Amino acid sequence: MYYIVFAIFYLISLLPLQVLYLLSDLGYFIVYHVAGYRKAVVLENLTIAFPEKTEEDRVKITKQFYKNFADTFIETIKFLSADKKFFAKRFSSDYTVVQELLASGKSIQLHLGHNFNWELANLTFPFYIQHKTLVVYKPLNNKVFNRLFYYIRSRFGSQLIASTRMAAEMMPHRGTQYIIALIADQSPQVGTKAYWVDFFGRPTAFIKGPDGSARRNNYPVVFNHFTKMKRGYYHGHNELATATPRDLPEGELTRMYAVFLERVMKEQPDMWLWSHRRWKWEWREEYGLIK
Repeated sequence: MYYIVFAIFYLISLLPLQVLYLLSDLGYFIVYHVAGYRKAVVLENLTIAFPEKTEEDRVKITKQFYKNFADTFIETIKFLSADKKFFAKRFSSDYTVVQELLASGKSIQLHLGHNFNWELANLTFPFYIQHKTLVVYKPLNNKVFNRLFYYIRSRFGSQLIASTRMAAEMMPHRGTQYIIALIADQSPQVGTKAYWVDFFGRPTAFIKGPDGSARRNNYPVVFNHFTKMKRGYYHGHNELATATPRDLPEGELTRMYAVFLERVMKEQPDMWLWSHRRWKWEWREEYGLIK
């Protein structure tokens, strides 16, 4: 089955991107106007994040989000066959802070969120960073599509680390220099296993892993996000969060990341994955203090 699915998507990927965007427009119409995929979740999230906006403004953001969502899926299909020139043309970034940290001999943690188009950024990153790049990912439940996305994400040198087997899969890299990319805006599975921070004015649970590993290894942390310049063209931004996370109190790096994430989400609100249930946990006293 995998090879059949691969062949179908590969043939689709050979179409010019402008033709594929017609499929994206159709996908947007079906997902938003017909199926209404997670529309209630998206609107609820936007109401929490932007209570000051009018309902009309939130609907406008919702529609643009679904267009970006459809574009990201279609662009990812294109990545099956696109060459390096395609990626270099469509994604730009200033990697100075990353290169300077790597030149000092240190490994780095890169914290990013579900910000479109993270798949494009992952594939382009190894072109400019001549060091081992590890990318932590959450395996898909569908084995066929998990294998397909694994192939796409690792085409140009990124080494994937499954979040479900992270301890074992990190073992071969111990004692080596690398940069590891972590999606740091994932919701934890259990409210007690989280740092609770103020995020858009509401107590919000964030996973502990990125904060804990940075302080444990004292790896410099860079916060990363992307802006959409125009359809199909993106720019990456890298900001040094801290060169010495071990000097920070427990949970402070997570609080800093939440502040960073809230800022960039406000700058381009339609670029984040609003269908992600970010506020599914309600804070309780037993969960601990809010940072």
